[in-house]
Amino acid sequence: MVYRAKFVPTVFAARQFINHGHIKVNGQRVNIPSYRCKAGDVIEVREKSRQLALVLEASQLAERDVPEYVEADHSKMTAKYVRVPELSDVPYPVHMEPNLVVEFYSR
Repeated sequence: MVYRAKFVPTVFAARQFINHGHIKVNGQRVNIPSYRCKAGDVIEVREKSRQLALVLEASQLAERDVPEYVEADHSKMTAKYVRVPELSDVPYPVHMEPNLVVEFYSR
């Protein structure tokens, strides 16, 4: 979510950013990168971390957009997880067939 909301430039930077305690979810500090967000959760960058160069540069990057299932406000450094992404929302150029995956693992 931190990467998708454009708070950091890479997925690896997002993991480190969370590990170092720069992120809050619903007002609670989170330092576990694998924390599972639920629809309606508000993710924000802590007040002390908002002026970091990494965060300011990442929000200005034009190479990727914030997906529809995330509402990001870069002026307040907050993002809201609106809904669970659908298969069509996944930004990969590969056509996935979930039924084949289920069939493979059901053996």
